[in-house]
Amino acid sequence: MKVYDAAHVRNAVLVGHQGSGKTTLGEAMLYHAGAVSRQGSIADGTTVSDYNAAETQRKMSVFTAALHAEWEGHKLNLLDAPGYPDFVGELAAGLKAADLALLVVNAVEGVQVGTEVAWGHAAKTNKPVVFVVNHADKPGTDFAELAAHLQERFGRAVTVLQFPATDGAALVDVLLMKQLRFPKERGKIDAAAIDEGGSERAAELRTELVELIAENDEKLMEAYLESGELGEEQLGAGLRAAIRDRQIFPVVVASATEGLGVARLMSFLYQCCPSPADVPAARTGEGREIPCDAAGPPVAFVFRTLSEPHVGEFFFLRVCSGTLEQGMDLENEQTGTMERLGALFAINGQQREPVAKLMAGDLGAVVKLKDTHTNDTLHPKGEHLAIEPIAFPDPRFTAAIRTLTPGEEDKLSAGLHKIVEEDPSLRLVHDALLNQLLLAGQGEMQLEIARFRMKNRYGVDVELSTPRVSYREAIQTGARASYRHKKQTGGAGQFADVSLIVEPLKGEYKAPPDIKVRDTSTVDTAWGAKIEMIDAIVSGVIDMRRFAGAIQKGVLEAMHNGPVAGYPCGDVRVVVYDGKMHAVDSNETAFRVAARMCFREAFGQAQPVMLEPIFDVEVLVPEDYTGDVIGDLNTRRARIQGMDSEGAVQKILAEAPEAELLRYSTVLRSLTQGRGLHRMKFNRYDVVPRQVQDKLVEEARKAKEGG
Repeated sequence: MKVYDAAHVRNAVLVGHQGSGKTTLGEAMLYHAGAVSRQGSIADGTTVSDYNAAETQRKMSVFTAALHAEWEGHKLNLLDAPGYPDFVGELAAGLKAADLALLVVNAVEGVQVGTEVAWGHAAKTNKPVVFVVNHADKPGTDFAELAAHLQERFGRAVTVLQFPATDGAALVDVLLMKQLRFPKERGKIDAAAIDEGGSERAAELRTELVELIAENDEKLMEAYLESGELGEEQLGAGLRAAIRDRQIFPVVVASATEGLGVARLMSFLYQCCPSPADVPAARTGEGREIPCDAAGPPVAFVFRTLSEPHVGEFFFLRVCSGTLEQGMDLENEQTGTMERLGALFAINGQQREPVAKLMAGDLGAVVKLKDTHTNDTLHPKGEHLAIEPIAFPDPRFTAAIRTLTPGEEDKLSAGLHKIVEEDPSLRLVHDALLNQLLLAGQGEMQLEIARFRMKNRYGVDVELSTPRVSYREAIQTGARASYRHKKQTGGAGQFADVSLIVEPLKGEYKAPPDIKVRDTSTVDTAWGAKIEMIDAIVSGVIDMRRFAGAIQKGVLEAMHNGPVAGYPCGDVRVVVYDGKMHAVDSNETAFRVAARMCFREAFGQAQPVMLEPIFDVEVLVPEDYTGDVIGDLNTRRARIQGMDSEGAVQKILAEAPEAELLRYSTVLRSLTQGRGLHRMKFNRYDVVPRQVQDKLVEEARKAKEGG
């Protein structure tokens, strides 16, 4: 394949709602550019983009696919991103690698949830947006109404550059001021004069476009005021700059299945949209700019990794600077590893086309790097720069995952780590306290895809279940207890007698008259609680130099599996104030057992309660769904803290127990027809209601009896 410089490359990511036609549009572009001989279909599972088994089975995009086509002396790199909300991490990666978002809108359905999500992410990443109205030729569509809705929702900078002609089989192009008719098969576009029904509207839109471009450029404004028009060269340069700077969001028309507008869209990309050399330079986390210069030092950013059977890992790169060639040695900034580049490829789905080199601004892939991952930067040794990473979203949905076949835990772990490596929006956490492996992501579908891949790729059957909540046990007052451990087994026995005071850890210790504090120490537990251990032993009834450590271990053991329902205990103060020992039979084991049992007894007398994690919840919903969402939150023991507006949506602020939020992303999606989103952040622990505590204690009792 020919090597292209930045001026002749365009990088675009196809984004939008699930089912808007992104994949079909990408397929049509490949077909009309001659990259494929036949246009595939989603229904038949024959598209270049959706080749993974999880995608062909569900007939939907799950992963961002890399595509490319050569068109009129330019290379068009296309990234086909999934539209389903669970795969928003793929959208984030695609926007990071591309210079432009092609936001596909279904002409029949109009603005949908995925449209708003994609728009929001493009705005956060400051990416230019071109709206592509797909299926504009279908009966029942009202393009004028849709265009007005786009402007109402996304602002007056939304500018119509094309609209369907009156007969529905052609489109009017405001830039060319021509009426264009497209052959369904590959062929030459027929450009003719605009028919009478569309000429007036085209003239109005042309004037609006020229005025909007002139508004954003002083020199162009002067030229426009002088002549009342802009030349074609001025118009093109001004439009490209306005698109780059997000001052204009063009609206163009297509029908991916019928070929309408597809060839014109590809020409529009290189004629009017920014090249990698036009957009702001890549930046490091410290703000250093990396100019897009093929003669500069070779710098590449890894925006995706993919593991392929019989091939190994593919690393998808954006070349930020310099020129990459096979055999080149580059340093990985994150790992410090020196990596030798293997063969370089231009990618079309699962088809790989070798390329001699990749120049600054281009996208491609390389295989078999030793220690490189998504978000890593490759550069010449000693450069010390890291491109600002992709900001993957925080998880909204968590499930416990386990293998259904005993003995496959190692295979499960290895497979999950590969899956998380390929999709960094997934998080894998081992909860040692509750003995559960947790997989977290954006929603149920994303985790189901991970389960499907574990079975089909790694041969491991897994089960996803509701995770256990990290409850805590605490006490509300202080209590004293004594416990004697005595055991005789023929030889040396075991003897230990311990008396403890257990109380909540609040403020400084105020010792009663009969307690004399000798020493104080603080211990941090593995689950985040603190223990203040106070030595108040007098007259040497216990040799604390020998047995203080054993007593502390016994207390920690009792706290790890609390006396109420087996959950870890919260912050406590433990005072060792009395006891006895035996010159022969006392040992560390005996004092550990005695301390454990004594702590449990005192804890049970100190008005124990269960605590539950409380999360701050922020729910974003269209106004029409606010009442339903608040009503549902109230059934989840939530406390509404307030409401605010955020753009076109309402933001509901609440506090709610974690136990009531475990499947909330699925419920919210159902309540709002997929238009609601939520964010959660841990706030504090709080006392659970009595009825909830009784239920937890009963469940713990049954589990213990069953075990």
